[in-house]
Amino acid sequence: MPKQSEALVLRTYPFHEADLLVTLFTRAEGKVRGVAKSAQKSRKRFGGALEPLTYVTAHWADKEKQELARFDSFEIISSPLAVEVNYPRLLALGYVAEVIDQLLPDREPSDSIFRLALSVVKHLQAGPIWMPLTYFDLWIVRLIGLLPDLSQCAVCGTALNSSRAYFHPLADGLLCANDKRLASSEISAESRMIAAGMFRAPVETFTSLHWPRQRGADLRRFLAQSIERHIEKKLVTASMLDRI
Repeated sequence: MPKQSEALVLRTYPFHEADLLVTLFTRAEGKVRGVAKSAQKSRKRFGGALEPLTYVTAHWADKEKQELARFDSFEIISSPLAVEVNYPRLLALGYVAEVIDQLLPDREPSDSIFRLALSVVKHLQAGPIWMPLTYFDLWIVRLIGLLPDLSQCAVCGTALNSSRAYFHPLADGLLCANDKRLASSEISAESRMIAAGMFRAPVETFTSLHWPRQRGADLRRFLAQSIERHIEKKLVTASMLDRI
């Protein structure tokens, strides 16, 4: 049966001759993997719709007893490459695509995560990348159910408030000064306030703020480590972002 849905392109890989193996995050069915036949040759059916995080209307069919769908065509709704894109912005788009691909199971729709991704991609097209990336990390970790209580120590339950707080790659949650582990990293009270503010307001609220890379960097590192601990592997694009 033919299917259709709004979707975001996450990944494409060469697959047989001119075919491509494509991973989509669809609004209707969640993450769908399939083959786009002759996609490397057919501009009519796919055109420029195969770049990461291109927003498309996807048409596909599922084959009985086969894991991979057959993608028939994509129609572009909007593309993050419609404006000039520099290297940091390309990395940021790749990071969002990688996190969604790694975190979400196949065929489990999530309209809240789909709307989050659309909003963040829109704000990655202009201005510094660090604010929308911080917003994305916070909300996807929360929506997946991985976000611990940021207001108290995960070990003793002491309220952190404005006191010093720490995190460790192998520990869940934040730790107070008494319970921090060896080689822990500190997360500032300002970053915890940023998180609280972002949970109360849409991403548009923060576009006018000055947002250098250093702002919220410790928060992003804590959230990326939470994601990596959950997927049990390193995020390739996270380490690349660290180097720019």
